[in-house]
Amino acid sequence: MATDSNSGIGGSGSAPGVDESVGQSSDGSSRTDHAGDDLLVQRDSDQEPSLTIVMPTLNEEEGITECMERAKTAIAELGVVAEIIVSDSSTDRTPEIARELGAIVVEPDEGGYGNAYKYAFERARGEYIAIGDADTTYDFEELPKLVKLANRDDVDIAMGSRLDGEIKAGAMPPLHQYVGNPLLTAFLNTFYDAGVSDAHSGLRVLDADALARLDLETTGMEFASEMIMDAAAKDMTIAEKPITYHEREGEATLDSFRDGWRHVKFMLVNAPGYLFSLPAALLTLAGIAVMGLSLFGTSLGSVTFGLQTMIGGSLVTVVGYQVGTLAMFSSLATDPIREPRDPITSRVRGNFKLEHGASLGLLLFAAGALVLSYGVVGWTITGYAAVPSASVNLLASTVTLLGVQTIFCSFFLSMLATADQES
Repeated sequence: MATDSNSGIGGSGSAPGVDESVGQSSDGSSRTDHAGDDLLVQRDSDQEPSLTIVMPTLNEEEGITECMERAKTAIAELGVVAEIIVSDSSTDRTPEIARELGAIVVEPDEGGYGNAYKYAFERARGEYIAIGDADTTYDFEELPKLVKLANRDDVDIAMGSRLDGEIKAGAMPPLHQYVGNPLLTAFLNTFYDAGVSDAHSGLRVLDADALARLDLETTGMEFASEMIMDAAAKDMTIAEKPITYHEREGEATLDSFRDGWRHVKFMLVNAPGYLFSLPAALLTLAGIAVMGLSLFGTSLGSVTFGLQTMIGGSLVTVVGYQVGTLAMFSSLATDPIREPRDPITSRVRGNFKLEHGASLGLLLFAAGALVLSYGVVGWTITGYAAVPSASVNLLASTVTLLGVQTIFCSFFLSMLATADQES
């Protein structure tokens, strides 16, 4: 990564061939309408751009001009050779306007927000990559401070924070500003230790090396979350600067609840430790505790634990154990962004052998079956009268069930482990 100096991309020097003091380029040709035009290069240019700005567009003819002009102002301020790639899937005049203003327009072979970015990334030549939506919500004139931040040795991704900055009136619905975005950010920070204040801000800058380290696969709106999740999982450094968020031009294309749920689902699926392991541990421990209190008829205040609570404890224990087996399956059958880190799942994944699981299952089954057999014998001796110690028999039934489940789950885990090794 480049160091933060006046000669780097974050510095104040002008690009070669441009004399800022005389209003024309040094080769004698006339300057275009915008100072940043002299620094823009096209795909066939021999000049390598230092900065690539990527804008995904879907019918943004009302906002693309303002975004392009502001991006060129940022380029002029930075004084670096740059390219602007508009990754377009529009049916209106967006691509024509972008080309007229000096952008390189590409058309992704598939739709989707993530696809638009990935398609452009494959064609980006800049040492630094800046991204932002072309609907005027993000002010591209704020890019220089993010570029300078990304230019530091200790920063991999620089992000603009709307929640730490200013949100203009009407720019963001109150539900998004005070509930949706803070909640999604809290989830992402909890699951992935990202440590950001605005996880879904779309104005970002990262260097080409950092981009190459990321494994970005999603094609839709989850792309914004995936970039931060993968960076955090790889212990990359994310830094933020406050930015201003503006009201958009044109019609919004997001569905608040649908897209919000997609982000939450994507985060959970890629963090099985929180999706499976934590609930499994809490449920199992709670169930065992309730069964223990019920077994001895313990009273807590006005509540007496007995047969009914034993039934409930048994159910909770079995459900918790079942969820725990799903954690084991997912750790072998999937490749999540955030691997489970709880000690049980980690130990099973690293040291599991069929013989160990099957032996544990047989031991549980034998212990439960022995107690149940004793109960059946006692029931027979009393002439099939009242069942002796119903709570004990229910506990034994639970242990027997867990034993059977452990045996068959061990065989399934062994199959998954074999398939994982062969692949």
